[in-house]
Amino acid sequence: MFGLRTKKIQQRLFFWFCFILSEFRKTNGRENGPDVVKVFVFEGEDVILPCSVNNKENIESKLFDWRKDEQKHVFRYDAGLHDNNGPTGQDEQFKGRVSLFKEQLKFGNASIIIRNTEVTDSGDYICDFPRLQPTQKFYIKLIVGAPPEPFITVLNITEQGVVLQCVVQCAFPEPTLQWRNSDGHILPAEKTQVSKRGGRYDVILQTTVTKTPTNCFTCEVRQEEIGHIVDRNITLPEKLFESCHSAGLFLGGLLAGVLILAVVETVVLLVGRNYITIVWKNGSQQQGTGSSNTAAEPLRSGVEMT
Repeated sequence: MFGLRTKKIQQRLFFWFCFILSEFRKTNGRENGPDVVKVFVFEGEDVILPCSVNNKENIESKLFDWRKDEQKHVFRYDAGLHDNNGPTGQDEQFKGRVSLFKEQLKFGNASIIIRNTEVTDSGDYICDFPRLQPTQKFYIKLIVGAPPEPFITVLNITEQGVVLQCVVQCAFPEPTLQWRNSDGHILPAEKTQVSKRGGRYDVILQTTVTKTPTNCFTCEVRQEEIGHIVDRNITLPEKLFESCHSAGLFLGGLLAGVLILAVVETVVLLVGRNYITIVWKNGSQQQGTGSSNTAAEPLRSGVEMT
């Protein structure tokens, strides 16, 4: 007896839940467009798409049709026959995953449940009563979220600081990433790298951090569309920042050494050129004197032969 009463209470609660959802509608942004109910769920969970006729009349003998993105056949009910108990043209994506609440049909409730949701289930759904007078259509926007798990790695150590990288894979909807310090302040970062594959998003964000009192840094991931926020922290050891200092000293010493070497080479080159010039000039003068003597000798020989 108690179990039967509990079941009835649950049915009534479910009915009012669907009623509230069907009445709480938001416009989809199109001017003068139809009202749209937005439904959010995480991937792998079951979801109820609400639909209830305006006058709450019994629809057990009526026809209603569920479609996705105006084309895909999600579920069809026609006076007791439906995709789960008769001939069907149901899209392969939804076969064996969609059902209705038979006991709620007499209350005008044509809601369906989609089990084990996938990201590809996201889209615009229509619950259509084509034979009612006037016809009634209800619009539902389903967003199946794939909540990301951010991964943080130390990418590099430079004289500017420690380079941190935050990676999110296979997320939906597209998330936004931010780096924060222990005070909650947003840190400057490189341009976000975003790629899309299979309807999901891979996002990478890098930042360079310097020593702080806590050395604790946070990568925050937001999916505003489904109200999901997740973050990961990393605490860096002091030695990493000492390595940054050492790297800076090493690079500074290396640069100074290169400059000194360049100066020495320049001095040696200049001195060498001057020495060669002096020697060349002296050699030229001596060669000039020798040529005069050699030229005179044949002249004297010629006079003597005469």
